[in-house]
Amino acid sequence: MLLGTDISSGSLSSNPIYLTAVGDTLYFQANDGTNGAELWKSDGTKTGTVMVKDIRSGSSYSSPTDLTAVDNTLYFQADDGTNGKELWKSDGTSTGTVMVKDIHSSSDSTPQELVAVGNTLYFSADDGTNGRELWKSDGTSSGTVMVKDIRPGSSYSHPSDLTAVGSTLYFYANDGTNGKELWKSDGTSSGTVMVKNIRSGGASSSPTHLTAAGIMLYFQADDGTNGKELWMSDGTVSGTVLVKDINPSSGESDPDSLTAVDNALYFRADDGTNGRELWMTSPTNGSTPVITVMVKDINSGSGDGDTEYLTAFGNTLYFSADDGTNGKELWKSNGTTAGTMMVKDIYSGSSSSSPEYLTAIGNTLYFRASDGTNGGELWMSDGTSGGTVLVKDIRPGILSSSPYDFTATSSTFYFQANDGTNGGELWCAELALGSSGGMSINHAISYI
Repeated sequence: MLLGTDISSGSLSSNPIYLTAVGDTLYFQANDGTNGAELWKSDGTKTGTVMVKDIRSGSSYSSPTDLTAVDNTLYFQADDGTNGKELWKSDGTSTGTVMVKDIHSSSDSTPQELVAVGNTLYFSADDGTNGRELWKSDGTSSGTVMVKDIRPGSSYSHPSDLTAVGSTLYFYANDGTNGKELWKSDGTSSGTVMVKNIRSGGASSSPTHLTAAGIMLYFQADDGTNGKELWMSDGTVSGTVLVKDINPSSGESDPDSLTAVDNALYFRADDGTNGRELWMTSPTNGSTPVITVMVKDINSGSGDGDTEYLTAFGNTLYFSADDGTNGKELWKSNGTTAGTMMVKDIYSGSSSSSPEYLTAIGNTLYFRASDGTNGGELWMSDGTSGGTVLVKDIRPGILSSSPYDFTATSSTFYFQANDGTNGGELWCAELALGSSGGMSINHAISYI
């Protein structure tokens, strides 16, 4: 059964965002119209959907963001109106929702890029003395410390794109000498080092789109010779290499949307001939790439396939794409040209259903799409045309309920939607065990 909770009564939207699962509890930011944007939680029932704590009392907003689970604890950034934007944590109770540390005692430390590596939280923050640097926390004030002042003094190294590969944290930072380059950390100052100066000297290679695939890190970088191309790293200087100069003649391939499916990596790139299409690199023995190829010229010729929302679902990649004939529709790929195909022409003809927010939960893929009759609504797919169906027209007719932020706990599927009466509110559905052993929603739908 799909249920909705009207946190902000009437047609006003509570706008639940940053939906984050911690165990069987969903946490999110919402505004009930009285207390401002605060931290809420839900167990999938109306009575169990409550504000955790009015961190900034009254109608002012604490605006919790960057919600991140580490074991059974939720970490986030919030502003209590006294200490500025600082690091907080919650165990789901009011008394257990506390500021971890006032990192910048006279202003905002603005913790960002929160990521878990094992049972440690890493993030960037500005303590007012050392600039924005790499920090870590074990949930205690004394255990919340700067890992390293990468750019000594008050200047920022600005660690960004924090990404875990096993027990190692990767990111890019600027030490003031080598420009923006790839770094790694084991949580110690001595173990926080630049991996490689990809673009030698003070110029930046500007690594971005850091993505783990198996034991390897993949990213986009510019070595000053080949332009923005795909790179990989095993954490060593010699093992940090250009995967392939995909666009060798006319510039750079600018790879993005890096997505791991098992040990393979899919991404979008432009080889200068076929437009921006779907590519894949496949390793052997978990490390050495043996093949980096365009999977398929979806929009044949120089046109772009316009692939978006690349999402791993089992051992298959799903995405939206436009082949130039059927509009933007749901596609899937097993890494071969023959196995890369449109799943269903949801909005038949040349019009686009524009699948968005693809999310794999159990044995089902959920997404938003419009079939031209029902507007942008919740759809589901098992990877077959017949199994790709509208779950429910939440906002009846051509208008859209615009569902998004699909998230699941172990027993419940959540998202935000607007039924046209109650505004943008939290919706949920129980997950049921399917015949194949996977989880899918029990989609007899109603509103609480």
